[in-house]
Amino acid sequence: MDELLSIISEIALPSAYDHFAEGEAPQLPYLLYLIPANNNFAADNRAYFKVNEVHIELYTDRKDLTAEQRVEAVLDRHGIFYNRSETWIESEQLYEVLYYFDMEVKDNA
Repeated sequence: MDELLSIISEIALPSAYDHFAEGEAPQLPYLLYLIPANNNFAADNRAYFKVNEVHIELYTDRKDLTAEQRVEAVLDRHGIFYNRSETWIESEQLYEVLYYFDMEVKDNA
């Protein structure tokens, strides 16, 4: 998680894990990040190689290529292969650009 937090801080946009408390969302653009699943590799009856699925969600009120380029430049700099999707959230009047990728879980011990 430390590596992910370092990457998020390099993007230099307001961010939170999963969501901001109601009424506390910062001005746009901002990021939400979460780890919704893992894709571990098993060997010898244990999780031999641990991999987290990571989502970084960029929220804007208009198409913001500068913010997207900021996110992508940091991911590229770290050698992260990512996929992305984009959607308009009508009820919130926001664009969400979702970056998703796998990240190795490094043992901090």
